[in-house]
Amino acid sequence: MNALNLLFTKDGLICQIAKNKSIVEEKSYFVTEETPENLIEDKLDEILLKQRFEEIHVISALNHFTLMPEGFSEHEAGFELIAFNAPADKEKEELMLSVNKRFGVQFYYTFPKNFYKKIKELAVPVHFNFSGEKFLNSINNKNNKEIHINLYHNQCEFFAIDNKKVILYNNLDVNSEVDFLYFVMFTLSKIGFGINETNFYAYGETTENETFISELQKFVKNMRIVFDNVPNKNFILN
Repeated sequence: MNALNLLFTKDGLICQIAKNKSIVEEKSYFVTEETPENLIEDKLDEILLKQRFEEIHVISALNHFTLMPEGFSEHEAGFELIAFNAPADKEKEELMLSVNKRFGVQFYYTFPKNFYKKIKELAVPVHFNFSGEKFLNSINNKNNKEIHINLYHNQCEFFAIDNKKVILYNNLDVNSEVDFLYFVMFTLSKIGFGINETNFYAYGETTENETFISELQKFVKNMRIVFDNVPNKNFILN
């Protein structure tokens, strides 16, 4: 089976082509000051026309989201709830729902309508998910106070978990070590997690973001790198 995996981040697109669960091709595209304005859309067009896929998996790490308890059913309020965190445009964004039964939470998130239509027009089975839900589902959580950090290119997502309950989730830009450390320390103080009693776990692009990890290790006592992305085996896509 030929399957396509797509991960959309705030400034990039990672794609994997898999055949019978083996990754045969992986490419990443990131927007910079030098790249064309429509880089991601153009690359998506190229990927979708590349070959016939039997299945597509789409993961959004775009930070237009809100976290609610599982069972919240006022779906029409999804856009308004997301708007508390980030501007949401009903004309340009599709409202999506992703449920995590294991931790009893659900994510409302938006996905660009133009990307959504391009993918759906292929008329093959498509599975959409939010990166926070997929990340949360992969966490091996014990009964301790824990911070789980998944690092991307210039971006990270962050779970605070206490006694198998999600206390906080956020998805933010990571452009400097100072901003990253301030966010972590500020969050700990707000939710009442003592730095010495909290276990920290890092995943994803830990090599690319090595300075963030090393700076954090100067302040925290219990820190472990669970997973480091390697070519053709991207954590959030597998």
